[in-house]
Amino acid sequence: MSELLKKIESEVLGLSHQERAFLADRLLSSLGEDVLTEFDAAWVTEAQRRYGEYKAGRRSGIDAQEVFAEADRIVE
Repeated sequence: MSELLKKIESEVLGLSHQERAFLADRLLSSLGEDVLTEFDAAWVTEAQRRYGEYKAGRRSGIDAQEVFAEADRIVE
């Protein structure tokens, strides 16, 4: 492992859970679609299904503040 990579790793591990998750998502996204696992693909399919239900009026939306509060509760 290069010195630069060691330094980056050390700094990244000092970030909050939320910041590391955001960075991990950005890094994986930068690799292209072929890194999607079967699990990721299943979540994309589920998200598309739920969005379709929302657009058709069969599912109600959830306030963003509620979503973020729940995410914070789970992470902590």
